[in-house]
Amino acid sequence: MSETTAIIDIGSNSARLVIYEASSQYGFHLICEKKSKVRIGEGAYEKDGYLQPIGINRAYFALREFINTIKLYSVTKTICVATSALRDAPNGSEFTKWIKKELQLDIKIIDGKQEARFGAVAALNLLQIEDGITIDIGGGSSDLALIKNSQIVDTYSINIGTVRLKELFFDKNRPLQEAKDFIKQELEKLPSSFRDKQAIGIGGTARTLAKAIMKKEEYPLDKLHAFSYKVKAQSEYFSNIALANKSLLRYLYISKARFDTIREGTLIFQEILNSIGAKRVITSGVGVREGVFLNDFLKDSDFRFPKDINPSIISILDRFKTHSIHTERAKNSVESIFRLFHKRDKIKKRYLKTLIDAVEITPIGYTFNIYKSYQHAFYATMQEFNYRVTHKEIILTALLLRFGGKGLYDKEIYKQYKRLLPSKKELEILSFIYSISISLHENSSIKEFEFSLEKDNLTIKADNSLYLAKEKLKEIERPPHIKLEIIDKQVLPEYHF
Repeated sequence: MSETTAIIDIGSNSARLVIYEASSQYGFHLICEKKSKVRIGEGAYEKDGYLQPIGINRAYFALREFINTIKLYSVTKTICVATSALRDAPNGSEFTKWIKKELQLDIKIIDGKQEARFGAVAALNLLQIEDGITIDIGGGSSDLALIKNSQIVDTYSINIGTVRLKELFFDKNRPLQEAKDFIKQELEKLPSSFRDKQAIGIGGTARTLAKAIMKKEEYPLDKLHAFSYKVKAQSEYFSNIALANKSLLRYLYISKARFDTIREGTLIFQEILNSIGAKRVITSGVGVREGVFLNDFLKDSDFRFPKDINPSIISILDRFKTHSIHTERAKNSVESIFRLFHKRDKIKKRYLKTLIDAVEITPIGYTFNIYKSYQHAFYATMQEFNYRVTHKEIILTALLLRFGGKGLYDKEIYKQYKRLLPSKKELEILSFIYSISISLHENSSIKEFEFSLEKDNLTIKADNSLYLAKEKLKEIERPPHIKLEIIDKQVLPEYHF
């Protein structure tokens, strides 16, 4: 039976439950997610931080439902953490004791530095980053982590949050400049080392703004995790959100569910971006909850996935149970052919990683049906290939899988995702390399081939028969001006009838 871990995260604005199932040493996937807008800190900032009955009651009923859900999933481990609303509350420990007595749930109140670290652990493991500053804006605090050379160098927590700002300034219709001054005063405490061109947006505010930008710009891929944008290009847009009347937020592509605190969150986010000198934001679809899980899941691996491990690919192959006997041989062929084209400046080096990923994921299509397996692989990749890859890599991998075997690419699909794809010439060569490698190994038992590229003529040599492979290779569409020659040994034994 697979291990399942439940993580409960009690924030100032909402409480969330996620349940992960481990499929192998480095494979895991989400099997349940629930959220409740408990606003446990509501009214606390005007009452010297004391939790008020309205928030306490909502939190109790939400946690009770979470526990009932956990029982249904036969969870093997439950970890519950609480952030600023409880750590700031003088009666926070009384609340945790009461919950322990009534619901038998242990709540660990974490400080801001721990909260920032958990967010950074998630981002480092599940995004393709080496440097940057994570920004997680909560209801009561904003937590930052400084990342350098793939290491968490420092963390810091600032007492600025959306609910705090809402109750102290926006609900009282105080001038916006007063709220800005309050934020800037707190940001002056931030260590001078917290400066980087890249910010990693974690949490509700960052995700809401990213979704809005995607809608505004008609972004072709419906995937939030790893979406990036330039700060300067969105500066005026962010200012408009912070200044807008609630009734006008929908015209700024903000979802109704975020109307209550998005103006406050945007104001905080913009001031932090300015303070750290950020030029670019990459959005993280993961945060504290994933960090808490990975902190436990990877405790024997120094809290990091190995460099050569992509957790998405591991999870996909584990779940679909399709580790192919052809994969390693096909990867070797892909690399050999790729280097021939790269050496002649026909393809950029960075695309080799995507080709290797496509080969590894290829077998999942067979799980659904051997017929049209490439289409199945395409859809599964678009949905499940999420971690440690950019959006450009996701789309390119999916398209290589979709048309592998015969066609080079589809004009309509290329048009839809053009802004995220390489040039047509590069895509044609990549698709050709992928299709050649897969067809060779799926239709022959030969382990090694000799490849050469003279001018635009690709030659494949084998020391045995490629009778079936030749038939498949003839069906593969080739880029213009690229020729394919196959040299093998056809030995026919004598026969008499």
